[in-house]
Amino acid sequence: MSKTYAGARLRRLREDRRMSQAELARVLAISPSYLNQMEHDSRPLTVPVLLRLTEAFGVDPGFFSERDTSRLVADLREALAGELAEARISASDLTDLASRLPAVARILLDLGRRNHRLAERLAGAVDGRDTGPESPLSPHEEIRDFFYRRQNYLHDTDLAAERLAQDIEIRPGDVVRALSDRLADRHGVRLAADTGPGTHLHHYDEPTRTLHLSTRLRPGQRAFRLATQLALLEYGDGLDRQAAEDFPPGSPAHALARIGIANYFAAALVLPYGAFHEAAEEVRYDIERLTDRFGLGYETVCHRLSTLQRPRLRGVPFSFVRVDRAGNMSKRQSATGFHFSRAGGTCPLWNVYEAFAAPGRIHVQLAEMPDGQRYLWTARALTRHRGGWGEPGKTFAIGLGCEIRHAHRLVYSDGLDLASASAATPIGMGCRVCERLDCPQRAAPPLGHPLRIDQNTSTFVPYPVTDPTP
Repeated sequence: MSKTYAGARLRRLREDRRMSQAELARVLAISPSYLNQMEHDSRPLTVPVLLRLTEAFGVDPGFFSERDTSRLVADLREALAGELAEARISASDLTDLASRLPAVARILLDLGRRNHRLAERLAGAVDGRDTGPESPLSPHEEIRDFFYRRQNYLHDTDLAAERLAQDIEIRPGDVVRALSDRLADRHGVRLAADTGPGTHLHHYDEPTRTLHLSTRLRPGQRAFRLATQLALLEYGDGLDRQAAEDFPPGSPAHALARIGIANYFAAALVLPYGAFHEAAEEVRYDIERLTDRFGLGYETVCHRLSTLQRPRLRGVPFSFVRVDRAGNMSKRQSATGFHFSRAGGTCPLWNVYEAFAAPGRIHVQLAEMPDGQRYLWTARALTRHRGGWGEPGKTFAIGLGCEIRHAHRLVYSDGLDLASASAATPIGMGCRVCERLDCPQRAAPPLGHPLRIDQNTSTFVPYPVTDPTP
């Protein structure tokens, strides 16, 4: 068994809880000097200590493992791609930094991204293009990162939604009635059917307290809209408080964060944590059986599965993604170390793109990242229409993946050789930063490796390098 050295993480956890070394040593039943040695990586974390930390602080043992840094390392590789290409820093340097000093690594990550944005802005000014005032990220990108940083789990919001679900007696098959009664009895909200050809799926008229719902909404969508409106009316202070943790009130990002948290509340209300977690474990995370049991859509159920990270009642930690045919990623949330590229596209060998060839069918893939970490991915393409003849619809692929160590808990692993590395499809985080030098699907040259250019030779690999050693 490999030894776990995670002194910086242990020290940061203690400081976040505002505990002295002596106080934490008493909780862990060890001496302060022993704790000090572990915090300075002179001694590894032992199994008994890890178990006590898990019990005392409600953290997963994986919090201290090296694989927990994989997402941070991948972000650093992407943000510091230029420095890697010029050999000013190595991949092992980034791994060591992320493992030992994660807080410093995140600051360096922010500085790297800021430097990239400033360079783009300067180039735009030189070219005569009006790039506008500096904006680190678009508001929608900021909201994705808001949930990404929290590993797609909002503890207080989840608990509040579950308490409300108990109060109004949310039951599968009776959700719309329970939500409608609560809106009417507590808030005086009247429901009205919207049969018009407009683009609105719902509209809340505050002066008349009327919630207009499109007749095109399916029952599950109708329930979700009702739950979201209830969250805005009943949990408004909580929405403001959580959004203000990252964004100034009045900003576009703050307004979008309130909506995003309200949507989270709605999913946690119609799919209460305890009941949904129990059902997911019972059916081994069979998505279609869960959609039938709770009467909600495939995407809603997948997204809720990616949030089951309550301390002491954790589900499988999933990554959730929604992409279109062109590779645009409109949703990406993760409770794992899986990295979603910000630039350069995603990997064409990933099964989320195969799903478009056979929409409606669930595709299963064992995938391996360049660092050797393997995942089990499910993907399914969904198409939505507004209902009118000739009106354009929209098609997305929904991907849901977990680390291979959790795969046996999923029904989708049946019949797969999870122990065989050769059974996994080698994928990457996007061609721009991918480390796979021999990939025939590569669409951009690898960073940090001079190309072998020879007019007398051609290769199956589109970008052969002179030094194949990573």
